[in-house]
Formats: sequence, C-alpha cells, structure tokens
Amino acid sequence: MALPTCFIALLFAFALFSTAVKSLSSDYYDQTCPNAESTITKVVKNAMLNDKTVPAALLRMHFHDCFVRGCDASVLLNSTRNNKAEKDGPPNISLHAFYVIDVVKKQIEDLCPGVVSCADIVALAARDAVALSGGPTWEVPKGRKDGRISKAIETRQLPSPTFNISQLQQNFGQRGLSLDDLVALSGGHTLGFTHCSSFQNRIHNFNKRHNVDPTLQASFAASLQNVCPAHNKVRNAGATMDSTTTLFDNAYYKLLMNGKSLFTSDESLLTNSRTKRLVSKYATSQDDFFKAFANSMIKMSSISGNGQEVRLDCRFVR
Repeated sequence: MALPTCFIALLFAFALFSTAVKSLSSDYYDQTCPNAESTITKVVKNAMLNDKTVPAALLRMHFHDCFVRGCDASVLLNSTRNNKAEKDGPPNISLHAFYVIDVVKKQIEDLCPGVVSCADIVALAARDAVALSGGPTWEVPKGRKDGRISKAIETRQLPSPTFNISQLQQNFGQRGLSLDDLVALSGGHTLGFTHCSSFQNRIHNFNKRHNVDPTLQASFAASLQNVCPAHNKVRNAGATMDSTTTLFDNAYYKLLMNGKSLFTSDESLLTNSRTKRLVSKYATSQDDFFKAFANSMIKMSSISGNGQEVRLDCRFVR
C-alpha cells in the first residue's frame, strides 16, 4: 500500500532533523574557541541593560532564521541590487537587535578568528536572551554552517499569526517539529510586543456574524480596539505579548486560557484536544513549560539548512 504524501514528507523532515542533530555537538568549540559562549552571554547581558526589547528580538530572530533554510544565519544577509534578502521580507521587517550579533562577532573574531559561525552565535544569543530574562537554559548543540543564500520570497514559509491549528501542524511538521513542540515554542510569545496588523483580524470585521472574535474576553478585546482602531494610523501601535513582557514565564498560557491571547494562531492551540491539554498544563506548571521549551528549542535550533563550510563576518553581511 502506498504511503500518503504528507506522511512521506514528515518522514523526510524527521530524517533531515536526525541528520542535523548528529552533525552538531555541545563541545564543538571547546578546543578551538573555549570562551565563545561566555563572550556571547556577556554581550547579550550588556545589551539587555540598555534595551529591554533585546531578548524578544534575539529569540524571534533565531526562530525566523531556522524556519527559512534551516538555522544558517541567512536572516543576517543584506539585500543586494539583484536579490532581496530574508531580512527585507514582510514578516522580517520588524526584526531588530542585529547590532548585538555584530558586537558578539567582533569580540569573538578577536579571540579566535574564522572559527565560530554566525548561525551558532544567533542560536546561543537566543538561549542567553531567554535565560537572562528568567527563563530556562539549555545546552546548545553547535557546529552550524553559515548559508550564503537568502531570499525574501522564502519568508512566506514562516508561520502566520492568522494560521489555524491544521496550518500550524503542517508548517511545524515540515520541519520535524511536533504538536508538542508547537505548544512549547508558542510560549516564546511571553516576551515582546506586536503591532496591530498581527491581530487586527480578531478585533474588527471578524466574520459576518461577529465584529470581534467571540473567543476573546470582552474587556480585553475592547482594550485592543482602543489601541488599534479600525482605521489605525499610528505606525507603531500594538500590544505587549503578555502581562509580564520582559519576564520569561508562563503568563502567556494563563492569559490564553482566559481569552486574552493576541493571535489567531495562539487561540488555535485551544481547538485541538492535545494542544489544549498542554496549554492547561503549562498554565498550571511553569517548571513543566520550561522543560518542554528547552527541549523544543534544541530541536528547532537543530533544523538542518543548506549552510556551507564557511564562517561569515556578521559585521558585513547585512
């Protein structure tokens, strides 16, 4: 009997993930650049002191890098006359804090020139951003190769905030990530800020029967409408991702359970029995969430890309 196409695709994705994990190592730089990780941690910590948005930015940068061509730092590449790069694709216009990666790269190049990849720097900086914000830490497998190909059109592969659970499952599954990973990684929404355009569909002209998504708690929806009116003209208007926006905790899940999520993709986690159970579990136990998040981040950060055996200079690739 022939296997369904979707099942074959999932097997292929798992094979790619397994290969990537085997090629990475926790002690990759122990001999060649032993102070790499401590250098990254110090730079991220200093950047956070000057800008409270840095942790969310670094975590989002890593996620957006890995979901397009794998974790190869292609999100850092600059557009050229003949090519519009990932960083200029619509979902990435609001990415920032690239300067943190630049500072890290300069300091590490002074220590051990041509050794540490930009892709590993992005992965390690994201881990530190979470840990320094009160979240979990984890051993980051290292040895990623930097890619030289970056196309804005490929940012269409990133999951949209308007996705339903089926679309999310397919999107994550293509990268070897499960429904469990989806729920855990969605907890990264505990950090940061989002613009009105990402949740406008839920608070104005939702459908023919409801102007507002009925799953939204009424007073919360009203507060969002106040910040983001139907014909909003304030460029940077939006809302924080949860009530403790600079602290990595499980508040995101608690708010989700109470009808106070921002994205359609957040709310969709309550439409599947398995994902809803996990949301409830993480809302109740922050420790369980932290463990799951760390494990899923290791999986996500190991998504194989088309990176080459090169070390890009992050100061000049953007």
